[in-house]
Amino acid sequence: MEDSTPKRYNVIVVGGGASGMMAAAIASARGKRVLLLEKNSRLGEKLAISGGGRCNILNAEEDEKKLLAQYGKSEQFLYSTFAKFGMKDAYTFFETNGLPLIVEGRKRAFPKTEKAKDVVRTLERALTKGNVAIRLKSPVTKVHHEHGRITSVEAGGTAYSADSYIFATGGFSRPETGSTGDGFSWLTSLGHTFHPPTPTIVPLKSKESWAKELSGTSAPDAKITFSVEGKRAFSAIGSILFTHTGISGPTILNSSGKVADLLQEGEVTATIDLFHKTDVGTLDKVLSDVFDQNKNKSLRNAFRTFVPPGMSTVLLSLLPDIDVETKVHSVTKENRRRLVVLVKSLPLSITGLMGFNKAVVADGGVPLTEIDMRTMRSKKVENLFIIGDLLHIARPSGGYSLQLCWTTGHVAGTAI
Repeated sequence: MEDSTPKRYNVIVVGGGASGMMAAAIASARGKRVLLLEKNSRLGEKLAISGGGRCNILNAEEDEKKLLAQYGKSEQFLYSTFAKFGMKDAYTFFETNGLPLIVEGRKRAFPKTEKAKDVVRTLERALTKGNVAIRLKSPVTKVHHEHGRITSVEAGGTAYSADSYIFATGGFSRPETGSTGDGFSWLTSLGHTFHPPTPTIVPLKSKESWAKELSGTSAPDAKITFSVEGKRAFSAIGSILFTHTGISGPTILNSSGKVADLLQEGEVTATIDLFHKTDVGTLDKVLSDVFDQNKNKSLRNAFRTFVPPGMSTVLLSLLPDIDVETKVHSVTKENRRRLVVLVKSLPLSITGLMGFNKAVVADGGVPLTEIDMRTMRSKKVENLFIIGDLLHIARPSGGYSLQLCWTTGHVAGTAI
């Protein structure tokens, strides 16, 4: 997409991720001459792998108050921003640009093709339509400024200047995709402050070998209860995925921020209830019925029909004094009860969080008090707009992070 346009532009967008591509596309659609500088060899590196390659493009919650409540303390700052380009606007934008969406559980929207790369391609088409000049493999190395304005940026030994600049360089999550926090050093030099980041949506590490032996298996509807120093803190319900280092999945990712706080207070433990909708007594009757239907089978084989797929052998190993080859008609009531208690309170010791390399989202960034949220313009630098993951906004998984990219990118591209 190289061209021979001059080095002076109306708008320079630094960062070719989700928010940067949106901002560049919208500004160019308004007739602005736009340059997009990207450090990677391709646009949308992080976007292309989001959602396991499916891309949870947004959360289709139509009640704006409920939607914005997911952003915690930032909610009060976002009403004016979302009033200009909200969830419905983003949904319509992608569908009218040839990317049909589907909505699944918890109102998570995905491309109908279930391919994150199609989201990237949709934005690339919009950039092409707007004749955006794109420079790949062009990391910005210097930002020149004077009298409260940016005068030029340097990339690849070349200085580029514009009337306005949009910084969309991303935060710290997934550094292998280029999200290494480059923009924060420039913003600090320009007079902005920023909150240090912590990986907020990450898997948890545990020390138990049994959890690691279950790597790749999942409990689709479980309840996990976290405690600190033996005192119950909070519970969460949903899908839990076991990994070679501990536990992950949507329920865990959305709990990791709270767990990070608990780890500052002391030793964190957890229990997993695989049958949270059924009490111990009722579940004991269910297992008894399973055993009655499989009287001549070994415990190893009968138990397999009771617990989630792929988990029976490892779970039985947690009660080593019970012979797994015993015929179920010979399993005592006491041992059957122990099995029930086990699956309702699987014990874990949480040793920490995975780092930025595994983070879906890292918080940290420029405080929203330093941004005019109606336009995304910096209050410190007259011709600078700051968008996407450079902003200090905590959010859960489920499409909320990309929605921020679409909203802030569109608002900046429109206001510039």
